[in-house]
Amino acid sequence: MIEKYLNKLEFNTIKEQLTQGCSTYIGKKIVDELEPSSNEAKVATTLKETTEGCELIHALGNFPIFKIDDLSIMVKRLESSMPLTAKYLLEMAAVLKNASELKDYYKSSGCDLERLSLYFGDLYENKNIEKMITNAIISEDEIADKASPKLASIRSNKKGLELEIKNKLTGLLHSNTYSKYIMDPVITIRNDRYVIPVKSEYRSQIKGFIHDTSSSGSTVYIEPMAVFEINNSINNLMVEEQHEIEVILNNLSGQLYPIAGFLNQDINLIGKLDFISAKAKYSIAHDCTCPNIDEFVELKSARHPLIDKDKVVPTSLHIGKENFTTLVITGPNTGGKTVTLKTTGLLCAMAQAGLHIPVSEGSTIKVFDNIFADIGDEQSIEQSLSTFSAHMTNIVSILDTFTDKSLILVDELGSGTDPIEGAHLAISLLETFHDKGAFTLATTHYSEIKQYCLTHEGFENASCEFDIETLKPTYHLLLGIPGKSNAFAICNQLGVPKDIIDRASNLISKPDTDFETLMKQIYDNKKKVEEEKIEIEKNLNQVTLLRKSLEKDNNEKLQKEKAKIEEAKKEAQQILLDAKDDANRIINKLSKMNEAETHKANKLRDELNDKIKKNGGDGLDLSVLLKLNEKDTSSLSKSKKTSQNSKAYVRNNKAKTINTEINLLGLTVDEAVAELDLYFDQAKMAHLEKVRVVHGKGTGKLREGVHQYLKTNKNVKSFKIADYGDGDYGVTIVELK
Repeated sequence: MIEKYLNKLEFNTIKEQLTQGCSTYIGKKIVDELEPSSNEAKVATTLKETTEGCELIHALGNFPIFKIDDLSIMVKRLESSMPLTAKYLLEMAAVLKNASELKDYYKSSGCDLERLSLYFGDLYENKNIEKMITNAIISEDEIADKASPKLASIRSNKKGLELEIKNKLTGLLHSNTYSKYIMDPVITIRNDRYVIPVKSEYRSQIKGFIHDTSSSGSTVYIEPMAVFEINNSINNLMVEEQHEIEVILNNLSGQLYPIAGFLNQDINLIGKLDFISAKAKYSIAHDCTCPNIDEFVELKSARHPLIDKDKVVPTSLHIGKENFTTLVITGPNTGGKTVTLKTTGLLCAMAQAGLHIPVSEGSTIKVFDNIFADIGDEQSIEQSLSTFSAHMTNIVSILDTFTDKSLILVDELGSGTDPIEGAHLAISLLETFHDKGAFTLATTHYSEIKQYCLTHEGFENASCEFDIETLKPTYHLLLGIPGKSNAFAICNQLGVPKDIIDRASNLISKPDTDFETLMKQIYDNKKKVEEEKIEIEKNLNQVTLLRKSLEKDNNEKLQKEKAKIEEAKKEAQQILLDAKDDANRIINKLSKMNEAETHKANKLRDELNDKIKKNGGDGLDLSVLLKLNEKDTSSLSKSKKTSQNSKAYVRNNKAKTINTEINLLGLTVDEAVAELDLYFDQAKMAHLEKVRVVHGKGTGKLREGVHQYLKTNKNVKSFKIADYGDGDYGVTIVELK
């Protein structure tokens, strides 16, 4: 779109506000290059990204994005295998850390977002390299001792020598022989060597090298000969230390060479997310909503985003929705006509740039190829242009460029010249814009244009309401009727003598007077209808709120009832599980019994019966348990050997018939649990140690239900998701006790 028209609408100011919400260089760069798109699919996509950004912030707070400066040169250095300084190594580690934190942030949000999941999913993280850098580098000026064993050794030796030299110099400073020569009993450093301050007149009394003199000349800094060799050793270690630091930085840089492309990808993705975050924060701060996209414009309770939201008066309008694409707004000066034009143009531009706009839900925008704006005083002294000439120059530029997909905003069309000529020129221009299919919003004072809009299809009048009593605009837009300038009424309120006003009124031709009177009557009737409409809408809203409140109460009651039912189901299920465990215990004991131990089985049966009866169930016949174990009651009279043979037969028989895999696909959680109950009983009797439970991936609800059941089943030793290629998230491997 053409930048000069966007600047007239103050789109650049919106961009400045967005920039303040960005933390990264890339995010700010994207905002700087931001402009409205004429591609409908792109507009829909970028609006969706803003919506998803708002969802994330509402769910988990602001995106955890760090400040990232321009690192493009550093990335190129890495791509060319050139080492980085400690500062930029830390910057790269911060990028990796930010990528990792953003991935964790998205995962913990629990959101499943179509667009943003792609950006978060493509973030590259490498915690090993990140920790390697941050463990080795404390700050851009300090490398950690633990960065390498050699560095630790060098620094340890250096500290030992420094302690030795300080001890020697301290002894010299406080000795009876030399203390009188010392200016201050302190040890200092000059030229990376330890020295002591000596009074200038005694410089010859202490043998050593003079490294510096005070500005007054009264003090010289001498390195005594006694510490000369130690200072040399310290300096040598400092050289070694610096060399080892360079080796460490080179090695750390080498870790980044292979992932330079990933780092660049992270920087750009973080910048993109930073931009989306800025859009979302702007939307939330300005109470914005996401508009629909269609072939018309309908703004409901639209607010100009650069006017204090506590002071701005919302306005509503539509164009292209009904049988008009040209809307002419009339009314007194300072009535809000120009603000309405700017609001419409700016909100359309913002939406086409992917920004939410300060309107009520259900608002709609059309995607335009260009938004033209001839607004404000175009007078130019430099170019010797009058206001009219400057406006016409701008109009000519619009005529050369606009299409049937353009939005044209014109303030005070045809003004600045002879009223008759100006009015008819304005009508001709409006016809040209309309005939080519453009959407046009214009403001005017000319009665001729008002009358033209009343009698021609495709044109519509609108007026900005004005309170004559207070001489203040209400900024309320009334569609369907032209407005009055109210010049005489305003003059009367301001104290202009009545005879002058009456004379002026008499000078107006009768047709014009009749038209204005008719317009006043229509205006008054329309205003009354609008007031009644507002009252009806207010009552309707109250009814709607009451209905929603009743629905909410009803839903809460239903949810509570469902929760009680679910809780009862869980309790019943647990009772059955406990009973099943007791049954298994009895079956295991029965399989080992001979006739002499039958009375023990009876005792166990009674215990189980009592437990089941306490929970509302019937008693359990011992013969049922025997049948479950594939025994006849007559087997109790057989010998222990026969019983053992029968047990072996059972095991062999079960092992032949039970599968090591159970398929639960298509079942509900309750159905699956019931199937697993029976299956695990059979698996245990067949002495299976490991089985596969096939539940599929789907929504994951069946898998979660199965896992919850496995946690409570006493036959289960452990379970895990199958390996990749073996079913992964669609299969659970269960190890039985």
